[in-house]
Amino acid sequence: MPIIFIGIELFSGPGESWNHIVDHLLPDYIGNSFYLIFICSILVLLFGVSSAWFVSRYDFLFRKQMEWLLILPLAIPSYIVGYAYAGVFDYGGSMDLLFREIGLNFVRIDIMNRSGLAFVLSISLFPYVYVSARAFFLNQANNLLEASKMLGVGEMKTFFKLMLPLARPAIVAGLVLVLMEVLNDYGAAKYYGVNTFTTGIFRSWFSLEEPQTAVYLSALLIIIIFALILIEKWQVRKIKFTSAKTNSTQIQRKEPKGAMHLLIFTLVFIPILLGFVIPLAQLIYWAFITASRVFDMEFIMISLQSFAIAIGSSLITVFFALILIYFSKWSTLASIKNISRVGVLGYAIPGAVIAIGIMIPTLALDKWLIGVLSNFGIDTGLIINGTLIALLYAYAVRFLAVAYNPIDSTSLKVDSSIPDSSKVLGAGNIKTFFKIEFPLIKTGVFSAVILVFIDVMKELPLTLILKPYHIDTLAVKAFEYASDEMVMEAAIPSLFIIFTAMIPVILLNKLLIKK
Repeated sequence: MPIIFIGIELFSGPGESWNHIVDHLLPDYIGNSFYLIFICSILVLLFGVSSAWFVSRYDFLFRKQMEWLLILPLAIPSYIVGYAYAGVFDYGGSMDLLFREIGLNFVRIDIMNRSGLAFVLSISLFPYVYVSARAFFLNQANNLLEASKMLGVGEMKTFFKLMLPLARPAIVAGLVLVLMEVLNDYGAAKYYGVNTFTTGIFRSWFSLEEPQTAVYLSALLIIIIFALILIEKWQVRKIKFTSAKTNSTQIQRKEPKGAMHLLIFTLVFIPILLGFVIPLAQLIYWAFITASRVFDMEFIMISLQSFAIAIGSSLITVFFALILIYFSKWSTLASIKNISRVGVLGYAIPGAVIAIGIMIPTLALDKWLIGVLSNFGIDTGLIINGTLIALLYAYAVRFLAVAYNPIDSTSLKVDSSIPDSSKVLGAGNIKTFFKIEFPLIKTGVFSAVILVFIDVMKELPLTLILKPYHIDTLAVKAFEYASDEMVMEAAIPSLFIIFTAMIPVILLNKLLIKK
């Protein structure tokens, strides 16, 4: 529905500033967005693939700990990493203080530009590639490595000529998720002063007060997103990838010696240091300085609101994911499963675009309802728009795929003969689901709930546009502090988001290891 209404709204024409934006700002939006896509692709592939290969193939110091530490950057939203690094390299920042302590002159690194933004996004998002590449290397690499070794092929040649090409579908799948998140980013891009499509959409809607212009920019961003998806599909269409089922034997890890051991340890630790340790240390330092000013009853209420919204959104989204999966299974129409997958396309659309696509029809519906009720002497304000109803609906649209995929993959492992036997004994679909199927897929359902919970806690653009005026979230509060040049005060809400997300991320890693 959001895409349809954006398409319909295009016929209304752009706003008054559209020609000015096309002449002066649109080249920046396009240029910066594609620059971020290019640089982030290189960096996330470098960090993600190399880390996945090293922890899968080699047995080095603290390897087991690093396996899950490499996932933890996902617990820190990219805009919060951006705030932290701005503080690290600023005048009077952590690096400046450190250099003064050791008696050296601090050579300031200007990170507040599009190159700095690309670095911040890359170290925040590389775990998407790491997780998908590691899953392939762990499950499929053993037989291939043994065959390559028997043929006398060296380690490096085996990786570049055999493992890397075969892992391409898994790597590209993770990379596409990264690029979608790059194009969705608003908080870091706004703070770093980089003009992208998302910042342009916000500027058109709120600063210029031209919803039509924001709709036109949204339509262009949708075209770029779907072009990325089509390119990913096209680049594998002529190549057939086949592999054996998951090996029962674990990959035989090699233990590197001497300098090689130190080199591998260093290469794996660098992404952890850059993506998790440094931002977390900076935020903790700021938190000690500002705790007395920030941590009060208002902050506790905002935290409770954030948790309640995230829990409610995750349960609603998982509920609709279950409906899509099981109603399509129970239907006798063969095509209904493919139709149900249309609902999961929302994750490919940036949050700001979804918010605008929902705001347009809900405003129109509210105006109609107000007109109808006024005939009966009932005076109401906005009923849907600007309320939790619109916000929760937007979260469900945005993150339905996040809930759908783990539940669907888990349900496929349930032998169809089990629910069939229940139905033969006279139990209906609903009773069979609750008594038989749900206990078998509860791991997938739990994974879906925690994944949606994490994403809702971190989501910023969608929340900024659709949240009710009297409700705040931790993500919005951190953004407001940073926007008001009170970046140190943003540390406490940022840390609450991080630690709330860390526990589910660790649990998710344990589920991945079991699989």
